[in-house]
Amino acid sequence: MNILLLNQAFYPDVVSTAQHAADLAKGLTQAGHKVTVVCSSRGYDDPHVRFPQRETWNDVNIIRIRSTGFGKASKWRRGTDFGTFMAICALRLWLLPRFDVVVAMTSPPLISFLSSLAVPSRATRLVFWSMDLNPDEAIAAGWLSERSLAARVLSRMMLYSLKRAAVVVALDRFMKDRIQAKGIPAEKILVVPPWSHDDSVRFDPAGREEFRANYKLSDKFVVMYSGNHSPCHPLETLVQAAERLAKNEDVAFCFVGGGSEFVKVKERARERGLRNVVCIPYQPMEKLSGSLSAADLHVVVMGEPYVGIVHPCKIYNVLAVKKTFLYIGPSESHVTDIIGQSDGYVSAHGDVEGVVANILRAVKNTARDLPRGLEVQKLFSKDRLVPQMISAIEQGDWHAKSTGCCAA
Repeated sequence: MNILLLNQAFYPDVVSTAQHAADLAKGLTQAGHKVTVVCSSRGYDDPHVRFPQRETWNDVNIIRIRSTGFGKASKWRRGTDFGTFMAICALRLWLLPRFDVVVAMTSPPLISFLSSLAVPSRATRLVFWSMDLNPDEAIAAGWLSERSLAARVLSRMMLYSLKRAAVVVALDRFMKDRIQAKGIPAEKILVVPPWSHDDSVRFDPAGREEFRANYKLSDKFVVMYSGNHSPCHPLETLVQAAERLAKNEDVAFCFVGGGSEFVKVKERARERGLRNVVCIPYQPMEKLSGSLSAADLHVVVMGEPYVGIVHPCKIYNVLAVKKTFLYIGPSESHVTDIIGQSDGYVSAHGDVEGVVANILRAVKNTARDLPRGLEVQKLFSKDRLVPQMISAIEQGDWHAKSTGCCAA
């Protein structure tokens, strides 16, 4: 089959959607398909980073298109970057040959709508890989009023995309419920969680010690939040916990990654003189095992209104390095589904004392084994889930299947 994959970020970018898109594209070429990827020539988190406009990687034909690079400091900057990418992507799409399948992700928001317009003239079928839901996310964040003209227009565009898709891939049962509530038949929706990066992420003792030594963490109990620092994953409770524990010389807080809230955390730590807080940019893939292994307790955060809209997938790599985690978020989500089959600590947003207590409890339980962690991690392995995605793309007529604890 001749397959087109559309997403703003792709290899060698290190953000989650780029990594998962790369895993799928590589799996498709290994299965004998011809794969073309159209993505941005700019880094997702840092638009000053530029990638080659054309590249072949693992037999994947990568076409990177230019767009503005204003960054994410404000809504207009972000919107302009998204808009110019969409416009140039549309032109590029119409200059490409016809495809059997177009796989559309959700960065930038509503690129799936552009893809739906290409069916059937430029592609036979659309597979909508919903990494998040917009404008639902923008409405939940308060960036858009639900009754505004913009929200209504964007909602109609999203619904059109969902209806045109032959397959809609949701990341968890809550996202499936939201999509189904929009009038999409349940049998059209397949639940496939984002997988762990098994071939490059595993517990790395040497990398752990190197990372901890580089950032003067060798003698500390390290509490780590690693990944995208987004308003959808509010970090206020965790930062307040770091402030409460500022005088505890045995505990350090490590924030690794990027995003709009990363700078705020860094500035807050500097203004408050929090010497127990370290802020480190995204790590390259070859260093990811070491950085994730360096933590003694990982933190996974889900904003209250975002269940079924966004899906923090950092938990899967945490399971891959066999580390315990603290979840801060609503009592029902895909994360609590996983905790039900593994081990972890749970706190609510605003419960700073509870977060502090859980961290101190974890310090005491440092040597505790997690007997169920390995079995749960297997449910989210790349070897198990990528073939499910490939099967959904290959089949024109299919029935949704259960995928472990996060499926409907």
